[in-house]
Amino acid sequence: MSLPTTPIRQMLDKTVWARTLDDAQRARVEREVVLKSVPAGGYVCSKGEPVDYWIGVNEGLLKMSSVSPEGKTVTFTGLLAGGWFGEGSLLKNELRKYDVVALRDSSVGYVPRATFQWLMDSSIHFNHFLLQQLNERLAFFISMVAYDRMLEPDARVACCLAALFNPHLNPASGRELQISQEEIGYLCGTSRQRANQALQLLEKAGLLKVDYGGITILDLEGLRRFQP
Repeated sequence: MSLPTTPIRQMLDKTVWARTLDDAQRARVEREVVLKSVPAGGYVCSKGEPVDYWIGVNEGLLKMSSVSPEGKTVTFTGLLAGGWFGEGSLLKNELRKYDVVALRDSSVGYVPRATFQWLMDSSIHFNHFLLQQLNERLAFFISMVAYDRMLEPDARVACCLAALFNPHLNPASGRELQISQEEIGYLCGTSRQRANQALQLLEKAGLLKVDYGGITILDLEGLRRFQP
């Protein structure tokens, strides 16, 4: 007799690393993960708090950012369904260095620290996933720093969008995404008007197609390599 489908089981069915677990590992994760609803504008986690959970997106759109002592907001990345974050802070056992806010109503899963550490101790496949996750995120942040130093907003928008469609960081994104230009502006640290200009340039370059309320990626590798 099959087990009833629960929201947590549905989330794990869509999660890359969870599909590599054996039955005992999967059963423990299902018992211990906590699924919460976060309204648009609500905090998923806050800068300066202890990092007690590894966090994943079940549904919705999140923004990872930080505010400097001078009050300047720095946006790091966006997170879609299937994306997970916070493993670096868990591994270093440090206070959280960023805020994560829901840009739209979202459903978020929280894996307790003890469960995360147990998975590292018991699953080589889970460790392989973490290594790839950290490598992909490092490559993304290096490219973002380069574009910030060049003060090139069009390339920054291209880089941010490429990260949203990264099959490792946001595996459930596909090639089409319902997202507003205002949300793109929030994620890329620019105004809606400037995001619109960048999208028009990227569309003319044949890298994406702008639809009403969304975008379709036509050339993901080209988007990653884009230089104005």
